[in-house]
Amino acid sequence: MTAPTPDTSEGLRTGTLNTADISFFVVSAAAPLTVMAGVAPIAIVLGGIGAPTGYLLAGITLAIFAVGFTTMSRHVKSAGAFYAYITRGLGKPLGIAAALLAMLGYNGMEIGVYGLLGTATADTAHSLWGVDIPWLPVSLAGLLLIWYGGYRSIDFGAKVLGVLLVAETGILVLLAGGVLLKGGADGLSLASFAPGNVLVPGTAGVLAFAFAAFTGFESTVIYRREAKNPDRTVPRATYLAVGFLGLFYAFVVWIAIQAFGDAKVVEAAGGDPAGLFFTAITTFVGGWAADLMHVLIVTSVLASLLAFHNAINRYGLALAEEGVLPRSFGRIHPRHRSPYAAGIAQTVLGAVVVLGFALAGADPYQQLLLWVNTPGMIGLLALQLLAALAVPFFFRKITHTEGVLRTTVAPAVAVVLLSGAIWLVITHMDLFTAAPPLVNTVLVAVVPAVFVLGLALARRLRRTRPEVYANFAAEPRTDPGTEPGTAPATDTPSTEGEAPSCPHPTSSSSTPASARPS
Repeated sequence: MTAPTPDTSEGLRTGTLNTADISFFVVSAAAPLTVMAGVAPIAIVLGGIGAPTGYLLAGITLAIFAVGFTTMSRHVKSAGAFYAYITRGLGKPLGIAAALLAMLGYNGMEIGVYGLLGTATADTAHSLWGVDIPWLPVSLAGLLLIWYGGYRSIDFGAKVLGVLLVAETGILVLLAGGVLLKGGADGLSLASFAPGNVLVPGTAGVLAFAFAAFTGFESTVIYRREAKNPDRTVPRATYLAVGFLGLFYAFVVWIAIQAFGDAKVVEAAGGDPAGLFFTAITTFVGGWAADLMHVLIVTSVLASLLAFHNAINRYGLALAEEGVLPRSFGRIHPRHRSPYAAGIAQTVLGAVVVLGFALAGADPYQQLLLWVNTPGMIGLLALQLLAALAVPFFFRKITHTEGVLRTTVAPAVAVVLLSGAIWLVITHMDLFTAAPPLVNTVLVAVVPAVFVLGLALARRLRRTRPEVYANFAAEPRTDPGTEPGTAPATDTPSTEGEAPSCPHPTSSSSTPASARPS
């Protein structure tokens, strides 16, 4: 084997992340413990004992999306992730609009969660020690902590997220072990997967929550420049993340049902949704485990914030390199090799939003979290839809050896299924926001408004800065994520209307809820 050569460039730290590292980032963004303890009880109230199947169906849908998405990742080496894929398939105007939508989506998914951090920490302190602490200082301290995590090197972030993710999934595995060993409340049952319990009116609401629970899994491609052998690492991490989340979510929700019994779980979830998981783990493991779960919910939220912060920084870096954002946002730390300037800008933006909501007297959960988080979630779902739509158009423009199943059939199915997912989320907005219809209408309208603004920006760039427009989402001349000793990519920037060049292919979140998590 060829010995790795030292990475002496001044860019991001290349060849650093393996499959597990990237998986830690994207699974941590989804915040499995927070989603289960805070959102799954609502899903059980809506869908009854058939709720676990909703998470499986959402996972299958996103796995189908991942087929075309990861196939295209072997041909598009740009650091722009979603917007680069959409540009290469659907053209620069839609790609530039997608770039703005990505910034809305990822910033919305992160900044709103600072409200959850404040309330979760306050609830934990009250539950464990009887102390009442204000949420705002906690959220501001969280901003500084997350900034520091993003300021440090990417491998530092991967190690931190690895530890936190193992801890938050470990407490759920501990709960599962207790329930399985004691046989649940009334014996173990598979009735949750019977068609009669799945095909109920409330399943549509369960599916809406389930799709939201996967938000952030697609960000694997953002780390291409820092991955080891990205043509293999990125697809593997994507499938690992979506497969783990789909199976783990369904399993944990089924465990919660077994803890109370098929006949009583809906009543228990409706009576105390925030306490459902804490009651279950107290009964089957012990009070100490419930106390530990309170603490780990806080660390789960921190892990999600750090994962989204790192993703946003890399989007900001890519857009600065494109010339769309100020060039100063593209500065990289000489020692940590992190996009620290983009991280500072994102932290300042988060502080402005958090302080704005606080000065307005807004509730940190019902308004800061839900009103900021929800447009971000819809924006990311819209990006997934556009990326799926871009796949067959992209492969029609190039010479390739990929099969029709990967390049046409799977993306077409994904477009249909993701369109249904967006419709489910929009038609069940009241479950996500607990807000009046006028507020929900405004929150939904933010997404198309930002997209239209992006189209206007594309038009302006084409007229006033033609060189930026012409080179937007262009392919790098080399693929910096390629392992030493392998051939670099030979893609060159393509112009509008031309077939993009392509190297020979190689073998291959979230938290909105209408109830507090603790």
